[in-house]
Amino acid sequence: MSLTAEPILDIRATLGEGALWSVNAQVLYWVDIMEKRVHIYDPQTGDNATLDAGQDVGTVVERASGGLMIAIRDGFASLCIETGEVKMLREEIVEGVRMNDGKCDPAGRFWAGSMAYTGDKGAGKLYRLDPDLSLHTVLDSVTISNGLVWTSNNSTFYYIDTPTGRVDAYDYDHGAGNISNCRTAVEIPDGQGGPDGMTIDSEDMVWVAHWGGGCVTRWNPQTGELLETVEVPGARQITSCALGGANLDDLYITSASIGLDDEGLAEQPNAGKLFRVKVKAKGVPARGFAG
Repeated sequence: MSLTAEPILDIRATLGEGALWSVNAQVLYWVDIMEKRVHIYDPQTGDNATLDAGQDVGTVVERASGGLMIAIRDGFASLCIETGEVKMLREEIVEGVRMNDGKCDPAGRFWAGSMAYTGDKGAGKLYRLDPDLSLHTVLDSVTISNGLVWTSNNSTFYYIDTPTGRVDAYDYDHGAGNISNCRTAVEIPDGQGGPDGMTIDSEDMVWVAHWGGGCVTRWNPQTGELLETVEVPGARQITSCALGGANLDDLYITSASIGLDDEGLAEQPNAGKLFRVKVKAKGVPARGFAG
């Protein structure tokens, strides 16, 4: 089965990422990493507000006590929607490395990974920021830390390190926030781009954005079976996806225009735009940071 997404904003992000739907606010949060922007898209009005993160920003999540949390180049910070104030809460400065994709786990811990600006192998890590603001390294020697989700029964964690070409599954200890027993859940076939951002639906099927592949795919991580493909026209560098809308059945998709010259932009006229398509699956509410 194949669907086609449509661009919904006349904004060209350099490196769009971090799509996250807010059930409470009924808006989509997303970021433009290199432009240091946190976007807030309201589908009811079509408005897209922008906040300055102050540094390259990899991802955004809501905060239970109010406002937002962001993973930026030098660590984890809070972001006030009303004032735009950014407050660094936990610094983790590594020269030549920035934070990338992330989400909150079922217990309200903020997980986000890093990568070298040059993409050096093994230069990144996967971090976990607990509600008490203690910071823990979950995985070492990551290259491009990307999509991450948890199953509905809190037993399995799925994770993407893009150059592996896989979605890996881990046993997840909900109480301690630890992972173990890595195994392959999904392998992306050669020639279809690298797996980037990811979301999970109410049936525990995973949706994967394909960097260089111009699509988002839905997989059964128990069997490795491809279930559905969403084509993203006029854009190849697809970076993240989130199920949102009033019924959690609108698939939002971010993309990038980074690295494209005039010829490349002519070939990919929608590169960097935000897309949407109605799907049959339904998403699950995103968790906020409990700290």
